[in-house]
Amino acid sequence: MARPNDAEKEKSSHPVGFEAHDHATCVHTALQVADAHCAAKGLRFTSVRRKALEILLQEHRALGAYDLLEILREEGFGSQPPVAYRAIDFLVGNGFAHKVEKLNAFVACSKPGESHSPAFMICRTCDLVVEAISGPARSMIGKAANKVGFKIEKSVIEVEGICCSCAEQANA
Repeated sequence: MARPNDAEKEKSSHPVGFEAHDHATCVHTALQVADAHCAAKGLRFTSVRRKALEILLQEHRALGAYDLLEILREEGFGSQPPVAYRAIDFLVGNGFAHKVEKLNAFVACSKPGESHSPAFMICRTCDLVVEAISGPARSMIGKAANKVGFKIEKSVIEVEGICCSCAEQANA
């Protein structure tokens, strides 16, 4: 596997969502990763699961289960809530999507197939959600946990603020 050069590392370290990127490649690559992961693990990546992930990837924003269900219904996948919830459970359970607790909604994972602790930046104006990677073990919380002998197994950080687009609009 080719190692990324410095320019690629710098680009990949920025959160997706606050900057322009090749959206078609982004969606295509994430679907390929999901396909390969499911094939390697013997998981059934059904058409509804794949479509749910594709929708989350295309939107690049958090969607509630009923929003996802509505789009799935329009695409011909049924209109009963279990359709969306089963797909979401699969995607979250296999690391292809994350739940954003603040919004009670779901976003496609920006680093599928990689073990990481997500940190979500949520715009309080437009609800744009951008995933960045955090490292709880090296953070203040990690140091506090180590001090009392607590082993962090999973962490999710959610911060609220204003995205650059909304800030520019407010200043205009």
